[in-house]
Amino acid sequence: MKSESFIHDNFLLQSEIAEHLYQQYAKDLPIIDYHNHLSPQKIAENKPVNNITEAWLSEDHYKWRGMRAHGIEEIFITGSVTSNKEKFVKWAETVPYTLKNPLFHWTHLELKRYFDVDDILQPSTAEFIYEKANRVLAQKTPAQLLEDMKVEVICTTDDPTDDLSSHKACKEQNFFTKVLPTFRADELFFINKDTFTSYLAKLTKASGIPINSLSDFVKAINQRIEFFNQQGCKLSDFGVGERLEMVEYTQEEVDTIFKNKLAGAGLTEAEINKYRSFLFIHLGKKYHEYKWVQQYHLGPIRNNNSRLLGQIGLDAGVDSMSDFPMAQFMSKLFDGLNATNQLAKTITYNLNPAHNEVFATMMGNFQNSDCKGKMQWGSGWWFLDQKDGMEKQINCLGNMGLLSHFVGMLTDSRSFLSFPRHEYFRRILCNVLAEDIKQGLIPNDLDFVGKMIQDICYYNAVKYFNI
Repeated sequence: MKSESFIHDNFLLQSEIAEHLYQQYAKDLPIIDYHNHLSPQKIAENKPVNNITEAWLSEDHYKWRGMRAHGIEEIFITGSVTSNKEKFVKWAETVPYTLKNPLFHWTHLELKRYFDVDDILQPSTAEFIYEKANRVLAQKTPAQLLEDMKVEVICTTDDPTDDLSSHKACKEQNFFTKVLPTFRADELFFINKDTFTSYLAKLTKASGIPINSLSDFVKAINQRIEFFNQQGCKLSDFGVGERLEMVEYTQEEVDTIFKNKLAGAGLTEAEINKYRSFLFIHLGKKYHEYKWVQQYHLGPIRNNNSRLLGQIGLDAGVDSMSDFPMAQFMSKLFDGLNATNQLAKTITYNLNPAHNEVFATMMGNFQNSDCKGKMQWGSGWWFLDQKDGMEKQINCLGNMGLLSHFVGMLTDSRSFLSFPRHEYFRRILCNVLAEDIKQGLIPNDLDFVGKMIQDICYYNAVKYFNI
């Protein structure tokens, strides 16, 4: 497979207008990556990455799914008995067959940007690329890789019980990239699981507050929010992959539900929903109090393949889109917080593209003068952060809201080699707007449109997250 001109200066840019918009306005902007799953510990350790397999494949569910679809044995994907090189070779065997999948684009953008490799990854080039990448990575720490991509800020995803020691260590080392925590509250909602009581023990240890009642639980949560805020946290996140409902509840009811759980009683679905509704409202009010941005990642159905789940554990790459209803949940949650003027800045992300217009219009219901674009419908997420998904999100947001106030792209990644995804988004954005100019749908004023592009790619995020 020939490769000389695949990743070139005008990749994905289909007109001279698109080329101009990207090259003059978007290309050189820094990056604010406000949601990802990078390891702050690896950044703080400040050691060379060394091996492309560990940096690229060890936690990349996208690549795992591609390899499984190509029929690769699981031992070469997540197995512990195969070497890094063997896994890389199997990925190289898979890559040519990912044509039309975003994996093909991402793979070669990353090879070009981090390692200056123009070759298509395939069996005949695997050895050369593996050795060249490892030579580069032997000299590069995670912090240096981030700096190379002009990443000014990353916001990691952190459990409320985390001591955030790695974030403190990153701050002390004064890296180019600020590493900020995000309060990911999922575990607080799992009162329906047997592991809930053991999680309360972790929360007790982290907060120093013994939890013997709902009141104690709330105090412990509040302590952790205050602690995260002191460490520079600016965002919360939620991503439980289940059907969600907001229902009426009383404080007394939730007190009893929590007490029964501590006593080992089973809970009904109605009781679980009352508890969760209480928790959504309490957390939402605290996020507003601390002027955080709250994020809701909604719409996956997780752990579908029980066999792989048992073999590998959580995050095995066996999640997909669900068809859970979303509108009533969002409406009741946001309206409940808005009714008392305690609705924080909010970003929602949908996984099912059938919900695009649902999410885009729901966010418009709660905009106000607190700030421009207070309620954000986030960029294409997970299975939708590819060319078609991004184009649909951009066009739908343009139709249903104000694209000009959009806070742009994020990686949602576990890999330190994923930051060309911002470039990917920026190229697609420029091409979409260029096509509108060509069709006479927006003015042929490149400075005017270029300023809008710069805002979406960088400046809106700086203002929105108060960075």
